[in-house]
Amino acid sequence: MTMEHLIAVARGDQPADLLLRNGKVVNVFSGEIMEMDIAVAAGHVAGFGPRSALSEVDLQGRCVAPGFIDAHVHIESAMASPTEFARAVLPHGTTTVVADPHEIANVLGLAGIEYMLQSTASLPMQFFFTLSSCVPATSMETAGAALTAEALAPLMPHPRVVALAEMMNFPGVIQGDPSVMAKIRLARDARKRVDGHAPGVQGPSLDAYIAAGVASDHECITAAEAMEKLRRGMHIMIREGTGAKNMAALLDIIQPATAHRLMWCTDDRHPHDILAEGHIDAMVRQAIQLGVAPHLAIRLATLNPAAYFGLPRTGAIAPGQRADMVVFNRLDNPVAEAVYAGGQQVAEHGRLLETAVFPDPIPPAPAMHVDPTALDFRVTAASPHIRVIEIVPGQIVTRQGQEATPVADGRAVADPDRDLLKIAVVERHRGTGRTGIGFVKGMGLRRGAIASSVAHDAHNIIVVGARDDDMHAAVRHVVAMQGGLAVVADGKVLASLALPIAGLMSPEPIRSIQDQLTGLTRAARDLGTSLADPFMTLSFLALPVIPELKITDRGLVDVDRFEPVDLFLQ
Repeated sequence: MTMEHLIAVARGDQPADLLLRNGKVVNVFSGEIMEMDIAVAAGHVAGFGPRSALSEVDLQGRCVAPGFIDAHVHIESAMASPTEFARAVLPHGTTTVVADPHEIANVLGLAGIEYMLQSTASLPMQFFFTLSSCVPATSMETAGAALTAEALAPLMPHPRVVALAEMMNFPGVIQGDPSVMAKIRLARDARKRVDGHAPGVQGPSLDAYIAAGVASDHECITAAEAMEKLRRGMHIMIREGTGAKNMAALLDIIQPATAHRLMWCTDDRHPHDILAEGHIDAMVRQAIQLGVAPHLAIRLATLNPAAYFGLPRTGAIAPGQRADMVVFNRLDNPVAEAVYAGGQQVAEHGRLLETAVFPDPIPPAPAMHVDPTALDFRVTAASPHIRVIEIVPGQIVTRQGQEATPVADGRAVADPDRDLLKIAVVERHRGTGRTGIGFVKGMGLRRGAIASSVAHDAHNIIVVGARDDDMHAAVRHVVAMQGGLAVVADGKVLASLALPIAGLMSPEPIRSIQDQLTGLTRAARDLGTSLADPFMTLSFLALPVIPELKITDRGLVDVDRFEPVDLFLQ
């Protein structure tokens, strides 16, 4: 496209490629719903009103909104390759995502980020990226790589890199850690955003965090927390993922005076939620059902994230903007009936059209360095009481509890009758054999074990079970698959899903991944758990930057104190 051609079509001197007639355009600048025709040329909106065109579509009074944007997502959490992720979300009207490749970067380092950039370069939707700031997330776990500011520097000028990703090491920011400051300066010198991750940070600590240049946060779980951050100038990403659902709690912050500082994000969403409920479109519908004005709910999904990140020609239906559009019938219940990306219709009534071209990326080699014969989950009972990770259903935060030590033959063992299960994290990147062992309450297994190589953020192998031998069998099967998820009971594998792309993603179609996940969840529930998504919950028990008590390959971590702690209480 040349600017001169677009201007000529806008003037009416040349025919448009496409004219969408009789539409009701959601104007995210003014909040109006405007009845008008939309002229498209070379993938961009040329202008409005009747004019000649090579092709016309009569929208028959249906609504048209800008394509939806996910402001913060880890593609890897869908357990699908970027290609299959795009196939899943485009029919729901998501035409742009801002992804943090933090998960694959913790496994493969720069090679993982480069894979994500290369595999998304020619897909029919837009993929922008933030450079992962915390690889590893902390020094209290073993990741597959360590990315310094110097390592990230060559990628910061990339046109599809729009920010430094969520700065999870908030203590490092607050204390002015030199390595953390170097990454923030890298982004600021490139005039790019610094995204935040500051659960529960408040008062002077929050002041220090924001003063360093951190501009956003997606970890708020109460309206009071979000308002404190808004008043200090932060942008708030309201999250509704699989493991953390925060919209209802944050609803009160969506007001005319604050709406321009807000946006939607999914963060981590499993395939079954995408396929059954939707993606950003599901958040828009949910917000409207909860009382948010439709034009505001759509603005949070379009103009706001585009403006925050400075996404070029994206986020609105206006002259010069990319012709990314979602067509739907009801403003109060927007369900995508047609999706346009770059002026081309790519989906209709929830299905991709054959005209949408998806190249097949070449996945990187798997990373799985574990000797299954060396696994040992035994631990000598050293005290009458233990620290326990307590699961909070529907959240990724946990509580730190205390329990009497369950003992058999002098060893601390699981006690399913008390819902007290053993949990372990096995290092998989460097072949050290290092294993952290603890106990968890709230998983609900009565027998058997479940294991996964998806364990935020270092993605070592995490396993929880009622018996050590089943934990062994589950980990062995994950290793044999070169990464994945497994449910085991009495030494037998009941269900599994192979994730050979870095132990995080499958190259299979997302519906196949969903079917296998359904089998895994069913098998886990047969073993006693009542959690809606036990594997999503399991994956976050290894995240040592979300309060209160977590576990890594190096042992238990008290996140509030940001330091390792002993399993046994003295």
